[in-house]
Amino acid sequence: MSPPLAWAVSGPYFEACSCDAICPCRAVGGIKGGRSTYGVCDFALGWTVAEGHADGVDLGALNIVIAGSYDEDEEGSPWRVVLYVDERADDAQAVALEAIFLGRAGGTAFANYGRFIDEVFAVRRARIEIEHAVKRRRIKAGGWVEVVQRDPVQSEQPVSCGIPGHEHPGEEVVADALEVADDALRFAYRGRCGFATTYAYRSE
Repeated sequence: MSPPLAWAVSGPYFEACSCDAICPCRAVGGIKGGRSTYGVCDFALGWTVAEGHADGVDLGALNIVIAGSYDEDEEGSPWRVVLYVDERADDAQAVALEAIFLGRAGGTAFANYGRFIDEVFAVRRARIEIEHAVKRRRIKAGGWVEVVQRDPVQSEQPVSCGIPGHEHPGEEVVADALEVADDALRFAYRGRCGFATTYAYRSE
């Protein structure tokens, strides 16, 4: 099936990566960040579609997770990822979610981060649980991905991330756990950074 032409998705967002908090990739006080803490960034990103549609297909109440890695010293720092699609999605919903969140449907998701995705190791259906409640945030995708928040990180300046969009400032946190155990991606960290906010992506 072709990527959807007209779509919009929005809702809460939560992520964690292997950088130290506050992640140096963030914009703090409107000043854009730079190189990741350790040169290689391993990450897990989680979106809940509170409201969404794609060419008339309702996408509301579904979850998406992307786990991946990139190396700052590789030309272009290409992302290599696994996409996890909510097992509750029907075929039409799954196709639309895959196209949108991998950036293949263009629009905001491609502009913000999808243009960096170079290789997709796998697309998996998974039971996905994402908790967005303050101080209880977590991501779980099957037995492959788990992220658990620990503590918020205080900042006198607003903090934002380019993935949801810098117009969506949020809360930096410490991730008590960031674990990915998949065939192509395996990493585990404690006490690294996380970030929570909202997002709004569109096809136009």
